Parts: sequence; C-alpha cells; structure tokens
Amino acid sequence: MALGGHTLARAGSEEESIRIAHEAIDSGITFFDNAWDYHRGKAEELMGRALKGKRDKVFLMTKFGQGRSKDASMKMLEDSLRRLGTDRIDLWQIHSIQNEKDVDVIYGAGGAIEALELAKKQGRIRYAGFTGHREPKAHLKMLAGGFEFDASQMPLSVFDGGYKNKSYQQEVLPELIKRGVAVLGMKSLGGNGRPVRDGVLTSEEAIRYVLSLPVSTLVVGIDSPDYLRKNLKVAQAYEPMLMDEMIALEQRCTEYARTARYEWYKRLDYRDDGSESDRLVRAAAADEKFA
Repeated sequence: MALGGHTLARAGSEEESIRIAHEAIDSGITFFDNAWDYHRGKAEELMGRALKGKRDKVFLMTKFGQGRSKDASMKMLEDSLRRLGTDRIDLWQIHSIQNEKDVDVIYGAGGAIEALELAKKQGRIRYAGFTGHREPKAHLKMLAGGFEFDASQMPLSVFDGGYKNKSYQQEVLPELIKRGVAVLGMKSLGGNGRPVRDGVLTSEEAIRYVLSLPVSTLVVGIDSPDYLRKNLKVAQAYEPMLMDEMIALEQRCTEYARTARYEWYKRLDYRDDGSESDRLVRAAAADEKFA
C-alpha cells in the first residue's frame, strides 16, 4: 500500500499531514507517491518537510508532465528534488498520458523520454515509469515505443475490470506482467470514494480486489489519521480474494462498470495538451476525498 501525496496535502493542517506521513512510515507504509503539479508544488514541499530525517526509510516516487519536452522535464526534476529535499528520486514517472498523439510527442526529438534517459544516466533517478487513467491504448503504445520502463501506474478497480472498452486490467496488465514492468495501481475506489458512499461495495472489498491482482503496490488517498488507520487495518488483515469472490464482486458491479459511472476520469473530454488535461482532472476532483 502506497501513500498518495495529493490527498496527504489536503489534511486539516500541515502538521497533521506530517503526522500522518510519520505514522504511515512507522506502520510500514513506505512507498510515497507525489507529482510536480499537485497543489501547484505544495504537495511535494510538504512531503519534503515530512521526510526530513526519514528520507532513507521510504521509496519516493514523483511524476512530471507539463510540456512533454526534455528541457521542461529536466526543469521539473530540479523543482521536485528541491521541494522534496533529496538528491534522488526512486521512481520518476511521466504523468497522465492522455492518448496516442501524446505518446508521439513524448517519444519525439527533444521529448520527455530523453529526460528519463538523462536523469537515469546522471543518477538522479533510480527507476523510470509513466502513468495514465484515460486511455489504455496509450499505455500499450508507450510500452511498444522502445524505452525500457521499470514501472507503470494506472487505475485498477472492479469497475475498470468490467469496462470492456477501456480496461487497463484486461488490456494493459497482461502486457506489463509479460514485460516484467512493475504494476502500480490507483483509484481502487474510483478516485473519489463515491461507490463506497453509494453502498455499491465496501472500501475493504475495493482494496482487496485490487491487491488480489498482480500489483506491486496500490496508491491510496489518505487525508486524516482515521483514514490511515482504516486503510492500515485492511492491509494488515489482507488475504487475497479467491477467484470466485472476485467474479462475484465483478458481477455485482457490472452495471456500473459498463457505463464507467464511477470512473469519471475515463469520461472527461480531454484535450491533447497535457497541462490542460491536468487542469481538467484537478477541476473534476476538486471536492473529492480520495486522490
């Protein structure tokens, strides 16, 4: 289980965010997620303060995306390193791949792939990856482009598994396993917790379902000590779902999965420009509890 940096920065106060981060580390949650543009950089700054004196206890991941060029990406790396108070990022990921045209820009001359190559060569990152939550085919094109990625992050949930037109579980997960690329799950509760609030399933069912897939970790949104302890309880008592259990849950959620009702990020009218897409995502999730 990984701690989501977007939601951590939305706790009641900076002091509470830091307390949550420290309790997470002490309790065994040591994969920390963040991104250059979360809360206009404040999420990284806050996490950097939380990790002061504790940096070596966590696997630190952050993401970058605006501009998609090598030069812009390297500038964002400098920002992230400064904000996070570290000289290395364990996993640096291209953020929010939108579509196949986006992939062409990233792989093009002077594109973000060149930034990944340079940052690795310089030793400022250990591993390289990419994320996305809109279009599985863009994930497949990124994997086929020639760069050897170490990890990929994507939405995995019982709803994604049943959304046959855009299912990361059905289309991308097998390819990642085949290539030996680490699978990072996110949005097990749809990115906002609404399916739980609507009584469609419990948070324990949602989390257990994703953890029962071949994932390396699952990023969860935590903005209070109470949410941290509830998630810890699920993780500590975790037992993989049996196949019959997974199928039964999928069947129970078929109606919602088929229409992407709880996967709003797949239904947004994204534009090709990465920064605009990020703005739309932030606007859509502005009042949500879970990153």
